[in-house]
Amino acid sequence: MIDRHRNQVANFLFYLEKAGIVSQLRGTTEGIRQLGKVEKTYLDNANLAYALSDSPPEIGNIRKTFFLSQMKVNNEVFASDKSDFTIGPYTFEVGGPNKQQKQIQGINNAYIVKDDIEYGHKNIIPLWHFGFHY
Repeated sequence: MIDRHRNQVANFLFYLEKAGIVSQLRGTTEGIRQLGKVEKTYLDNANLAYALSDSPPEIGNIRKTFFLSQMKVNNEVFASDKSDFTIGPYTFEVGGPNKQQKQIQGINNAYIVKDDIEYGHKNIIPLWHFGFHY
């Protein structure tokens, strides 16, 4: 659609990531395969979504962008097969205040990260807590 070779698009995204415009979320694949295996691409900062859009951005994407931008500073963050993110042995599912436990059932060290809540309980963590990580 953009009339460029696939390798050029990967190069463009690499340079956009180096410039701090986007973040590329990779899977947990090891070795050379990881270089070409980008699962998702997010804006580097949730504020960019508001600056670049004529309409309000999708709140689910804003939540995930915020979580990723805060956690990638001190951690290697990967895409999860069953949830949104994996950091070391921990799995995180990010959502709104009504997010349920379905997606992380049966996963050890799994947490629900909810927006629009004040405090957590058991394996539920408020999204705003991750702002302190930076």
